Amino acid sequence: MTLTDAVDFNRAVLARAYVRVVGVNREISWMLAEIFLPMLSVTAYIFLYRALGAPKMYEGLVVLGAAMIPFWLVVLWSMAMQFYWEKEMGNLDIYMASPTNPIALLLGMAIGGLVMGGLRSFAVLLVGLGVFRVELSVTSWPALVVAFVLTLSALFTMGMAAASVYFVTGRKGIKINIALMEPIYMLSGMFFPMKNMGRILGAVASIVPLSIGLDAIRQVTLPGMANLEFLPFKVELAILMVMTVVFGVLALKLMARMERKGKTEGTLTEKWL
Repeated sequence: MTLTDAVDFNRAVLARAYVRVVGVNREISWMLAEIFLPMLSVTAYIFLYRALGAPKMYEGLVVLGAAMIPFWLVVLWSMAMQFYWEKEMGNLDIYMASPTNPIALLLGMAIGGLVMGGLRSFAVLLVGLGVFRVELSVTSWPALVVAFVLTLSALFTMGMAAASVYFVTGRKGIKINIALMEPIYMLSGMFFPMKNMGRILGAVASIVPLSIGLDAIRQVTLPGMANLEFLPFKVELAILMVMTVVFGVLALKLMARMERKGKTEGTLTEKWL
């Protein structure tokens, strides 16, 4: 890749990310809904744990789970479904016909989604810490940063890979997303320790990076999680690294196949998997 190609690639990434960050955040009502509606469930679980006299750690466990919800919603709706939305708006053919590297589109989507999810996640943490006085105790900031970065990298590469697959399914992808939302909330252990699901169900839940990543993040932010960990911290980091590589390679292969079909056959609407 020449210097000019690298500059064009970076400009395409930033341009795609800009549209997502600025365009979505212009609609303030969406942002408020995505922040405060998840807090209703969080509030219910916090009051429940307080009524049961559960340790304060469980309140922090709930808030951390809710803080990861925005990233999961971004992966489902703004990553996996993105190519379908672009096709519906008439932009996808233009993308495929342009000299822009399609990988730049995926990276731009991921960066824009990261900013979107990050703002909403930060707001959830502020409410949890400021209103409910939830106590968090970070045992190692470097470990927390590594766990968080690996969780997001695995999540967003999974979204990149799913984007091409969802494009083929069309409107069925919307139904798949709706069907996945609540089960993933349960399987990821957003409002309770993942260990309580047992080894078999926990192994099934581990297919989703959110489950393993959330458990790893809790281990370094909540005192008392050592007795409730699903897997050792380093093992979970290794799993997230493997997921990132596998999903990343799969995303590149699927994207290359879609680009090749669009440029050789002149269509992207027929099944190609």
